[in-house]
Amino acid sequence: MNTMINQGFRFRFGSVMYDLSSRTHIMGVLNVTPDSFSDGGKFYALESALARAREMVDQGADFLDIGGESTRPGSDPVPLEEEIRRVAPIIERLAKDMTVPISIDTYKAKVADAALNSGAVIVNDITGLTFDPGMVDVVVRHHASVVIMHMMGTPKTMQQDPHYEDVTVEIADFLQKQALKARKSGVNQIIIDPGIGFGKKLEHNLELIKRLAELRRSGCPLLIGPSRKSFIGMLLNLPVDQRLEGTAAAVTACILNGANIIRVHDVMEMKRVAIIADALKT
Repeated sequence: MNTMINQGFRFRFGSVMYDLSSRTHIMGVLNVTPDSFSDGGKFYALESALARAREMVDQGADFLDIGGESTRPGSDPVPLEEEIRRVAPIIERLAKDMTVPISIDTYKAKVADAALNSGAVIVNDITGLTFDPGMVDVVVRHHASVVIMHMMGTPKTMQQDPHYEDVTVEIADFLQKQALKARKSGVNQIIIDPGIGFGKKLEHNLELIKRLAELRRSGCPLLIGPSRKSFIGMLLNLPVDQRLEGTAAAVTACILNGANIIRVHDVMEMKRVAIIADALKT
């Protein structure tokens, strides 16, 4: 069970207390899928996933985000039973071995319920609590924390010419509205995420990073995930496995503009980037 304490940005995740305003925290990404955009199923098998999770913790990850369904542009949903089969065993093993808080990356209430029963303490919902009407009840019943992310459309359709009048204002309004609804339903620890790359063109992603501070009006800590995203590939004309430097630049900008948590694949390198970026903040 996740006992809640929210004093400013002081959050308790399981047995671990974090002051999310004191420094930038690192969320390590672990995709236990055969078709992840970033690693192509490298950590799909249980033992390789466990080894990678432990490596990320050794490298300085403050959180682990476990996902059992690829949400890359154009991807199809995974059946509930298969998604649970992928994520529950690794979460159970990791929760027994370490105190680092585990997040389940899902928008399905039944998957979240299984993951929270297995030891996860955070639900990372890419739909911002809009897809599954049972998700809020699951979060409240488990006394879990939630990441509310913005996405236009679905992973299958989200990059089919997304349009905004003012991307930052519209996403700030959505995140504030969803955070308020979640609070009124009994969710006490809420983190927001603008959803870089989820229904956004290149110019939308850049604008969001530049104006990240405007999302703070919700009063929630801010998570952002620029790691290896396609906007970096577009700017550098590089494939996914060659976007480390571009990710580092984006992470630095995100931290200087107000991010509290960075969701990344390259934990060791981005931990170092975060230390320097934190030192540069005024």
